[in-house]
Amino acid sequence: MRMLFEMDKKDYNPNGSVFRRPSARAIIIKDGKIAMVYSKKYNYYKFPGGGIEAAESMEDALIREVSEETGLCVIKNSIQEYGQVHRVQKGTKEDIFIQDNYYFLCCVKEALGQQNLDKYEADEGFTLEFLEPQSAIDVNRATKLDDFSQVMIEREALVLELLIQEGYFECGGLL
Repeated sequence: MRMLFEMDKKDYNPNGSVFRRPSARAIIIKDGKIAMVYSKKYNYYKFPGGGIEAAESMEDALIREVSEETGLCVIKNSIQEYGQVHRVQKGTKEDIFIQDNYYFLCCVKEALGQQNLDKYEADEGFTLEFLEPQSAIDVNRATKLDDFSQVMIEREALVLELLIQEGYFECGGLL
């Protein structure tokens, strides 16, 4: 998978303990709009997706996470690699947090199922929104969070900018 970019804050002890959390994230474009998960509590947007569990494929994690966070059902044979973002920074528990984020273009079924949110996701008020990509970028860039979370919302803004630059919204998108 192509490397989109790397984010390394270099704010950690390089000899410290490491926590690795690979994740799979969905790029779902419909009628020129992007499917994003909105945090009502903290006012930011993120791509649907999350951590890849042990012995779980990236595609299976993508399907599971999208379903849990949004209620959308990813069509497995529509999944296409888009790119990877490598993130390294001081962790909240361990000294070093390393996250490889794997982004996939995909289509979803029309029917919307139930969300199945983790406690922190429910506490943040995660909700699915289809919106213009620039609107999500603008919200993320205006929102100020702790250093750890700020890297995450900037990552999402940068991926959205790449998708715009590469023309993914010009023809209405996938689906």
